[in-house]
Amino acid sequence: MAKLKIGIVGMGGIGNNHARCYTANQHTDIVAVCDIIKDKADKAAEAYGAKAFYSVREMLKSGIHLDGCSVTTAGIENGGDHHKPTMELLRAQIPVLGEKPISNEISKARQMVKLAKDRHVPYGVNLNHRFTPAAVQAKEWLKKGRLGELNIVNMTMWINNPNESSPWFHIRALHPHSLDVMRYFAGDVDKVQAFFKKGKGRKIWSNVQANLLFANGVIGHLTGSYDAGGSYGLETLELVGSEGRVVINEACEKLRFYPRFSNQVESFDHLGGMQSFGDTFPSRIGAWVEDLRKKTPPAKIDAKAEDALKVQLVIESIIKSWETGKVVTVPQK
Repeated sequence: MAKLKIGIVGMGGIGNNHARCYTANQHTDIVAVCDIIKDKADKAAEAYGAKAFYSVREMLKSGIHLDGCSVTTAGIENGGDHHKPTMELLRAQIPVLGEKPISNEISKARQMVKLAKDRHVPYGVNLNHRFTPAAVQAKEWLKKGRLGELNIVNMTMWINNPNESSPWFHIRALHPHSLDVMRYFAGDVDKVQAFFKKGKGRKIWSNVQANLLFANGVIGHLTGSYDAGGSYGLETLELVGSEGRVVINEACEKLRFYPRFSNQVESFDHLGGMQSFGDTFPSRIGAWVEDLRKKTPPAKIDAKAEDALKVQLVIESIIKSWETGKVVTVPQK
């Protein structure tokens, strides 16, 4: 089978991360890189042996064949620039792997999801935390009944980030990851109740705690911060069931299974050889490449755009809960 021809739009740090993953993947060749900043596109073209473009329109008009394209643009709250290039690529029937957040403007996120569905084009989002071997193993345990009935999903995610770009930057830019992982295990979120706090010297809401009620009755809690981190953690996930409990530390590094009625704990460190968070990118992009190679139907793409939209609807409901002081019902589409 011939290698897939890949393009990348947005050649900042994340775009180059995607590029390194595609370069290392035996099934892909990068043939096009695109950035509105000419120097970035030119530098990337030289690094990856690709052709440089300075707009998606120019890239599409060139006639270059693309089997898929990453959209790794940035913008306001890290998602403000995704809409235009994604729409252009989807209209051209080119499968897209977008970065998170899909868009913090719900109307634009809905437009992208609808266009991909109408054109029957694969559209995934880099919600990479669900692709770790630890998360996949925990999901298998859950499916096979080792945890019994799932009752509680708790998530803590924090990093040191001094960015003050917008009042809601923290919840909108960081927590598509954490909330997607919670949805990965517990399904759709029905209701939320949230509280925010500004950190010392902060202008933005840099700390959040949110209670979640899932549609299946599972309850959950999210703790997030841009004022924490350092040597004491990035991410901790806890799944509490009637027969056992699972804990995943640092997104991927440590997996523990605690039986409810025994002290025989099962422990796995660096499952699948995954050393740190940086290793989650090849894992997720590798899954995207396999979806393209196998011609997976768009509706069955793992971490598809609909999942990313549902996460953003949860985020906006969390904001609304804080602003109104009420428990908020989450829209489902």
